[in-house]
Amino acid sequence: MPPKLAINAGQYSDKGLKENNEDCCGIRIPGEPLLTTKGIAVVIADGVSSSAGGREASEACVQGLLGDYYSTPESWVVKTSCQRVLGALNRWMHGQGQQKYGSAHGMITTLSAVVIKSATAHLFHIGDTRIYRLRGRELECLTRDHQMWGAGEKTFLCRALGADTHLELDYRSLPVETGDLYMLTTDGVHGWLDDKHLKQLLLEHGAHPERAARAIVSRALARGSDDNATCQVFTIESLPPQDETEFYRHLTELPFPPPLESGMILDGYRILRELHASKRTQVYLALDTETDTRVVIKTPSVNYEDDPEYIDSFLHEEWAGRRINNPHVLKVVEATRRRRFLYYVTEYLEGQTLRQWMNDHPRPALAEVRPIVGQIAMGMRAFHRLEMLHQDLKPENIVIDSHGTVKIVDFGSTRIAGIQEIAAPVDRDRPLGTLDYAAPEYFEGYAGTTRSDLYSLGVITYEILTGRLPYGGPLSTRTLKKAAYHSARKYNADIPAWVDGALQKAVHKNPARRYEAKSEFIHDLSHPNAAFTKPASAPLLERDPLTFWRTLSVIQGLVILGLLIYMAR
Repeated sequence: MPPKLAINAGQYSDKGLKENNEDCCGIRIPGEPLLTTKGIAVVIADGVSSSAGGREASEACVQGLLGDYYSTPESWVVKTSCQRVLGALNRWMHGQGQQKYGSAHGMITTLSAVVIKSATAHLFHIGDTRIYRLRGRELECLTRDHQMWGAGEKTFLCRALGADTHLELDYRSLPVETGDLYMLTTDGVHGWLDDKHLKQLLLEHGAHPERAARAIVSRALARGSDDNATCQVFTIESLPPQDETEFYRHLTELPFPPPLESGMILDGYRILRELHASKRTQVYLALDTETDTRVVIKTPSVNYEDDPEYIDSFLHEEWAGRRINNPHVLKVVEATRRRRFLYYVTEYLEGQTLRQWMNDHPRPALAEVRPIVGQIAMGMRAFHRLEMLHQDLKPENIVIDSHGTVKIVDFGSTRIAGIQEIAAPVDRDRPLGTLDYAAPEYFEGYAGTTRSDLYSLGVITYEILTGRLPYGGPLSTRTLKKAAYHSARKYNADIPAWVDGALQKAVHKNPARRYEAKSEFIHDLSHPNAAFTKPASAPLLERDPLTFWRTLSVIQGLVILGLLIYMAR
């Protein structure tokens, strides 16, 4: 078995001289698959003593983050997940403080958190708790206190959870190495022990994190700490495989299936016929013999049996499909039986591809096109809400079933933000989709965004209405600069100018000048946008004939004068 992410951790908290302990801390080490997709979370919080609900606030933050973070979609990046959870906790505490304690500052706490995912540490911080890292013999504080000086040389918190409806968190990410030691402390510890003492104690007890945490808290209290004192210590024991051989061994736990033919049984699925075959995959219509329902089986091509990058990509096609539950996205069927080979199963759609529909409807009315485009946009939204980019939207990857429902299919190029964070010795940048529909920024070497998928949707809409591509052909690095938008009205005079304007904005070469939201594009396909209905400015000859002829005369005079001077010389 390849090594997994593992830590050795310990924590200790003491109320010290105070009547109550308003500090709170926690560590969560989940099992698989969350260990890989979400990582390990370590959190410390210090309820503000001047806040009536300080203890309740610190507990709510620690328990809330350790619980709700693991409930966020696995496709989200760590930053998105934690910021969403902490943002919700902040709003709840601010409201509870006013409702329960009659003060906007009734529930306030500081917080520092470390999420170790794959080979990266993600740090979140607000207030005056701290995160330290000991690498080798060098101790470094990785956070800065959010304090300001007041009268009498006293310091006051200027940022904390629950203090305001707006939350401003510090965030940073750092590479992790085996043997790194991390320490989280409240100010009852680091306010009384300088870096020299902390380093000495960590070097002395670091091999036993629980013992180190107790020793550090005890030393702080012995040196006169009059506050609650809490310390967490953990060391990185092992990291996921970075060696390609180990990584490949992990990927090939399931062998490629043998060539499939009609009548064969594969793990309870009877193969009916081959639907499609390409260099990369084979797709079969099959019958689930247990449920008597038709399904589709997708298998990898034996051409890539020794290619870890391809196998990794194939596995994540199923991973992405299983996490999207939307009527406008192809449904991946969850396996109920043990699989002996590498493949995945999807629902069977009876219908036709959008390409086939376009061939049957070469000049459709706008009223027919709008519902199709709207359903594609709803499917796209399901991807984007999970921080996924489809990256290969085209008429061949869109199916209209027998009920008229439009579904996006094929996840082979999907970019999953949360998976991109998981370090691997293979390139996880999904292959670029079909050039006709790929956004220009891909050719310039930039990563795609949701506006890149929107570009593809704009090209598809343009092609449905005109039978052409908006720039006359596929873009490329060579043609990108000179390519100019061709008005859709040039090929279909029935298209209103304001619809043409919406199409031009959707497929703009500069992503910053495209629509920000898919809903805006869909709205502008049905409602005239004033920005696209303003008549073009009349030529100068029509607006001011006298100025036009005067300007032309001056230009002609200058040209004649130049010729005379040239001839005289």
